[in-house]
Amino acid sequence: MILTPKQNEIGADLHRFRVVNCGRRFGKTTLAVEEIKGKAIYRNKRICYIAPTYQQARDIAWEHLKKELQGIATNVNESRLEIKVRNKSGGESTVILRGWESVETLRGQAFDFLVIDEIASMRNWIVNWNEVLRPTLTDTRGDAMFISTPKGFNHFYDLYNIQEKDKDFKSFHFTSYDNPFLPKEEIDKAKTELPEDQFAQEYLADFRKTQGLVYKDFRREVHVYSEHQGNYVDKLVPIDWGYTNPTAAYLIQRDTDAHYWIYPEYYKTGKTTQEVIEVIKSWRGNKYYPDPAEPDRSEEMRRAGLNVREVSKDIEAGISCVQELLKQGRLHIHSSCVNLINEFETYRYPDKKPDHNEPELPVKEHDHALDSIRYALYMQQPSDTIGGKARQFIPQGMSANRGYQLPTK
Repeated sequence: MILTPKQNEIGADLHRFRVVNCGRRFGKTTLAVEEIKGKAIYRNKRICYIAPTYQQARDIAWEHLKKELQGIATNVNESRLEIKVRNKSGGESTVILRGWESVETLRGQAFDFLVIDEIASMRNWIVNWNEVLRPTLTDTRGDAMFISTPKGFNHFYDLYNIQEKDKDFKSFHFTSYDNPFLPKEEIDKAKTELPEDQFAQEYLADFRKTQGLVYKDFRREVHVYSEHQGNYVDKLVPIDWGYTNPTAAYLIQRDTDAHYWIYPEYYKTGKTTQEVIEVIKSWRGNKYYPDPAEPDRSEEMRRAGLNVREVSKDIEAGISCVQELLKQGRLHIHSSCVNLINEFETYRYPDKKPDHNEPELPVKEHDHALDSIRYALYMQQPSDTIGGKARQFIPQGMSANRGYQLPTK
């Protein structure tokens, strides 16, 4: 294949981890396939290409890879999306394709090179990178290429900026205009048809706020902190249970001014109830708020001597509570709570509005951490009626009869 000048710039770079932020139709699949081919044919390598889903891995890269590797492929497994390749050292390389939904199956394996495509769309990125994928490169000191078009200020934005503090990383930014084979007039036409933010994100690879954000008032410069010495009067511990999906738990400390300070973060997959209890018990909280959908786990917490409290799962009212805390600057998240920060910046409502008689609920993704903190924050200081709804709750230090108000000092 003939690479464009910008693709060649990426391919010639020798950094261990390359982050490619590019507009639509830049040619990222062509680049990824060429990188895989180049590594597979020279030495014995184990290589994995990961797309958001198994079907996307097949649709995006499989046929392209088979075509480029024909003549040197010794075995092609269509059902598993795996190719064995005869290389110039006389040995054999293995190329496998996987979907992000089955990323757990890669746990414990070893790879020389990873290509992770459309990374901005991958749920639970931080925990799966740290616990599943990064260890696969340890024994081999393997490399990785991360490719995506932006999707708000989420984990891909953070990954793109890692080069500022880690010399193993190098980031690249190219737009759709940087593909000389793509008709410029087609891109210009899209510019006239799409909203400005959407065009900037999709074609110019510009990081913009995700449309329809639930917590649009969240600002890192306002709500994220590094140090705080406060006089805490309450220690709340909410838990959103998971296993395949992560369990998310936090220590939320309320101070005398009714500010809430969140630290530390527990966000892990594959953990038993007892393992989680051992961790959260060490935080010495005085009130625990577990997901009420898991009553057996709540009972196990009680047997462990934890003060388990009532939790409401009124999503709309709970979101309203958190939104007001953000607006008033009373919610503070420690900078180490990376998963919670990521969810604040990606949790969104669906594009299609519900019928008038249906509640407007967010898309059920990027929400484990947010569900967790909502359980505790919403359950502070009960009130019989708020906003005309029975059995609602407002945060301590706030007024029920006038909505959410700053307390009088």
